[in-house]
Amino acid sequence: MLFVQAGDGYPYYARPRFPGGRPTVADVVQMRARQRELGVPEALEWVHETTPDLHDAAVAAGMEVLMAPLMVLDPDQLPEPHPHVRVLGTSPAEVSVVAQLAFSTPGTAPGSVGVAERDAALRDATPTSTRHRHAVADLPGEGVLAVGTAQRAGDVVEIAGIGTLPAARRRGLGGAVTAELARDALSRGAELVFLSAGSLDVARVYERVGFRRVGTACIASPVVG
Repeated sequence: MLFVQAGDGYPYYARPRFPGGRPTVADVVQMRARQRELGVPEALEWVHETTPDLHDAAVAAGMEVLMAPLMVLDPDQLPEPHPHVRVLGTSPAEVSVVAQLAFSTPGTAPGSVGVAERDAALRDATPTSTRHRHAVADLPGEGVLAVGTAQRAGDVVEIAGIGTLPAARRRGLGGAVTAELARDALSRGAELVFLSAGSLDVARVYERVGFRRVGTACIASPVVG
């Protein structure tokens, strides 16, 4: 299935119908052609455990597949709130800037990119409009070092875009932002809170704040080069 937004909005990825069936290489090729026709990203996502045959079909159709741990929240395992993490109903420029810098150096290892690079990027940045909830780790004397987003559909909330400036990693800030978004979602009536981890190392960060693995999220995009 390929969802097409009405007017401005996020161009959603395609996904197989549930229950999964047995998609073919021809199905994926046809999907990619339709996405190009519509001018939207060639993107496909699914849960491996419900549609296992799609992995090989997507690869044969010229896509690369990230197999990300799919995790759900155990509310009883949430840690105590971090004193400098807060949830926002708006999206200040820091959210997109910190996320971009964080994902330019993916993973959990510390790096050199930090406050100076953030401040330089902020000089040309503008706030964006959003209907989502955001959280920031805003430390005294340092500013926003980590960010994240929660997206809601009914009583289900997905947490995404958790990113920490590389120079501020290994301080528990990404986990604290994740936990605060989860706590906020529960307080606003969410029945299920989930996320996809970019790697096993990242999954371990989420495990420490109350998430457990329940499956594998497959995220397919065109092979580059």
